[in-house]
Amino acid sequence: MLTSPTVERLKELRLDGMAKGLEEQMASSAYHELTFEERLGLLVDMESTERRNRRLNTRLKKARLRHQACVEDIDHRHPRGLDRTLIQSLSTCQWIRDHLNVLIIGPTGVGKSFIACALGHRGCLEGFNVLYTRAPRLFQELLVARGDGRYARLMNTMAKSHLLIIDDWGLSVLADQEQRDLLEIVEDRNGIHSTIIASQLPVENWHEIIGNPTLADAILDRLIHNAYKITLKGESMRKKKTN
Repeated sequence: MLTSPTVERLKELRLDGMAKGLEEQMASSAYHELTFEERLGLLVDMESTERRNRRLNTRLKKARLRHQACVEDIDHRHPRGLDRTLIQSLSTCQWIRDHLNVLIIGPTGVGKSFIACALGHRGCLEGFNVLYTRAPRLFQELLVARGDGRYARLMNTMAKSHLLIIDDWGLSVLADQEQRDLLEIVEDRNGIHSTIIASQLPVENWHEIIGNPTLADAILDRLIHNAYKITLKGESMRKKKTN
């Protein structure tokens, strides 16, 4: 008689994990031999798991990752210069705790975005706030935000993200305002949070893409000297999958 009102009260208190656990306990005789403390402990564990999963789903939603990728799904079979040991090391997320960066370089189709998203997914699992964006879209969003008053808020969101992923970097030469925006972004994050840059362009050519030599020196000094580098090679994996 008391089960239904108790479950409803737990739901009203937003203790959904405990509510589900109580329903499960009342429906199964397997729990009857447990003590009160043991059954209560199981309910607390279920509530903890429910909240942890809810927070994870929120982080993944806010991250807006391009691919539903995880480290375990990274393909090490294709010969593309991928260092399995380095990926395993990065999967611990210690580099995020140490506020280091990751540069993923390679031709189109070799899996740069997938690896970046897989590392971002692992970051979410470890409790870090992650934000994914493509460089062209990032600069377009900043341009629009500057006009409608959201610029400071958008910059603050990026500055507070434990891990910022900038994909498709270096597709075109940066305009003057884009150079300054990028410097502000990396300056806000330098030594505080981590950044992943994924690009088709070799690092030695990034000065040309940024344009202004002084700003390029400042930006790259904050990005590359405290970064792990993943250099991929080979044919497009998309092409291989169609053969």
